[in-house]
Amino acid sequence: MINSWHLFLAFFRVGLFGFGGGPSMIPLVEKEVVERYQWMSKTEFGDVLAIGNTLPGPIATKMAGYIGYKVDRLPGCLIAVIATTIPAIVAMVLLLTVLSAYKDLDWVNGISRGVIPVVAVMMATLTWDFMSKALKTLGYSVALAMTAVSGLLIVWFDLHPGVLIGALLLVALCWPEPHRRSSGKSSEDSSEPVGKA
Repeated sequence: MINSWHLFLAFFRVGLFGFGGGPSMIPLVEKEVVERYQWMSKTEFGDVLAIGNTLPGPIATKMAGYIGYKVDRLPGCLIAVIATTIPAIVAMVLLLTVLSAYKDLDWVNGISRGVIPVVAVMMATLTWDFMSKALKTLGYSVALAMTAVSGLLIVWFDLHPGVLIGALLLVALCWPEPHRRSSGKSSEDSSEPVGKA
């Protein structure tokens, strides 16, 4: 019951403050799931994010469904998805009513423009976190080469990011033994107990 309530609160906050859609919600989900409740390690969260990006549909509800299921099975899945979508539904109805009534006012247009840099900073922070982890685990040369090749394929050859992530997942699954810098796992990679609040 405690897990269900914490799930609802965590994803309700994500839905409530995730203004700007999926990209702005990802750092909020990480804050709740990895830092506040410790249902996952950063490594697990990165794996869920990578797989979620390859599947169709909004990233926030996919992640909510999986994480909710991991914490409290089917009830957790339903609670997390509902908690994520309720604020968006209510906000859409209210905001569209206000925006349609006051769409010509400067402050309404300013709100829309003001959200863009905030979301950009949130995404840059998340990117930096993942890049720092890649530099530590893969080494500078491999991580920077993979970043450059990925950017080239996505920007210049218009390859869908989901295709690239799916290909990398297949390579990782088929790889005989991943290269490890140390024989033991780091504390970050160790699984946390799911029920921790």
